[in-house]
Amino acid sequence: MEQTIYLIRHGETVLNTQGRYQGELDSPLTDDGIEQVKNISRLLKLVIDEPNEWEIISSPLGRAIQSTEIICKVFGYDFNKVTTDSRLTEVSVGSWAGLTTQEIESSWQELLENTDNYNWYFNSPDGESYDSVVKRVSEWLGSIREKKKVIAVSHGLTGRIIRGVYRNLEKDQALRLEVSQNTFFKLTNNNIERFCYEYDEF
Repeated sequence: MEQTIYLIRHGETVLNTQGRYQGELDSPLTDDGIEQVKNISRLLKLVIDEPNEWEIISSPLGRAIQSTEIICKVFGYDFNKVTTDSRLTEVSVGSWAGLTTQEIESSWQELLENTDNYNWYFNSPDGESYDSVVKRVSEWLGSIREKKKVIAVSHGLTGRIIRGVYRNLEKDQALRLEVSQNTFFKLTNNNIERFCYEYDEF
């Protein structure tokens, strides 16, 4: 039996609505974010049929844990069975965490030169590098290789990089992958399939 991974991003947070970059900061889900996770959970429950046959692994950051708790409630899944893995945490942007793009531009303009909307995160003077994130998500994918049914709850940028590593994409390709809070992805047999509750009947 081949491995299947369902990759989910946490729901919308308060800092998301403020246009502030979270990195490893914590911010609670908004009411819309809670509904997003409920809708994703209902669709995923239909897709996988038997939730208790799956292993759920979450980032330890609060917004991911809050999302995982909602998933478990919708599934009827024992939250105590959930494991956390720090390799699923969001990319650290160091001292840029909690700031808006404008605030970052005003203080670190020189660090943003020759960057674009997809790669500027990695120019933070004390944040993570792209290669270090590739290394940790590659290690995570390797560590679950023998697990056949995995549901992973992670973050926007880290989720892009997980999919990029899974498909052996170049950096520029990986960082341009879709990221949304109403969508989840199925990774199996080196293919990635997209599910969006706004377009799927459930």
